[in-house]
Amino acid sequence: MKAVIQRVLDANVVVNEEIVGKIEKGFVVLLGVQKGDTKENADYLIKKITSLRIFSDENDKMNLSLKDVNGSLLIVSQFTLFADCAKGNRPSFSNAAEANLANDLYEYFIAECKNSGFKVETGIFGANMKVNLTNDGPVTIIIEKY
Repeated sequence: MKAVIQRVLDANVVVNEEIVGKIEKGFVVLLGVQKGDTKENADYLIKKITSLRIFSDENDKMNLSLKDVNGSLLIVSQFTLFADCAKGNRPSFSNAAEANLANDLYEYFIAECKNSGFKVETGIFGANMKVNLTNDGPVTIIIEKY
């Protein structure tokens, strides 16, 4: 499982010209699920992401967590995080989990983040989405768990 986390001032996801998810300060989490991923992989990422101290404190040091700044999560499924570009110029997505497993773990990830007390907005699994964001910093972190 892989997550690309972007610290944002605001963000939204649009599907068919309609905003389906919107947050203010927080993280956009692009979440990829790989073949063989489990709830344990998701739990590890959830703990890491929600504990990341990458917001600035009063001394402009990255020292505050999502909870410290009352931040939100915008979680977007993205199977292309497992693109294999080693051969040729057309990526292979054979390492990405099949849709049922990926959606189950995506929904589990969302539910557990909500259960942890965070405001969570989402995209729509499998949809063609437009993600708009104001990256703060910019700060972008990649976390993987295999």
